[in-house]
Amino acid sequence: MKNSVAKALFNSYTYLEYRKIVSDLLSEGKSTGNEQSEDLLHYSTLNESRLKRLDKTITVPEEISTKLKALENRYIWLVIAEGWCGDAAQILPILNKMALESDQIDLKIVFRDSNDDLMNHFLTNGARSIPKLIIIDKESGKVCNHWGPRPKGASDLIKNYKEQFGIVDEEAKTQLQMWYLHDKGLSTQNEIAEIMVSINEYACL
Repeated sequence: MKNSVAKALFNSYTYLEYRKIVSDLLSEGKSTGNEQSEDLLHYSTLNESRLKRLDKTITVPEEISTKLKALENRYIWLVIAEGWCGDAAQILPILNKMALESDQIDLKIVFRDSNDDLMNHFLTNGARSIPKLIIIDKESGKVCNHWGPRPKGASDLIKNYKEQFGIVDEEAKTQLQMWYLHDKGLSTQNEIAEIMVSINEYACL
């Protein structure tokens, strides 16, 4: 796994670099990833609007900021994402704002389809679900923990919908986006902050 992480980090992007790549591809009528389709381009265009809005509106509560500022070691937050992924569009701006709160966190992003080795280490129930946040101790290079692809409330919504209707369709995606809108990024921030507090307290074993 260490080689996969190191290789991914070598090919990673800052948040602003990631945003520029996604935007530049959209201006050419393309989405990120190996596959190109009208649907993926449509989702990518929607996500570009979401990213712009969330970059302006997401805030980090003082109690979360305090926890992040109290981190003793330096960490890399390595995120696996793609421009067409609705969950990634909701979560990346949150992670960016959180990382900016602490000098101890360096946010890096890689594209899933360009990093199969890394993705295969962090499957969710056997699926290549994204976004996936991998928390790495910067000094040792050890993976301390990981999180994703969604906060618990959002995961429960999709799980319950799938159990009821058997599929994840456009209605499910609409309900999911409404959940994110009402949550205002707080569930994601709380879950990740708790993980960081735990790592800070018990060290990266």
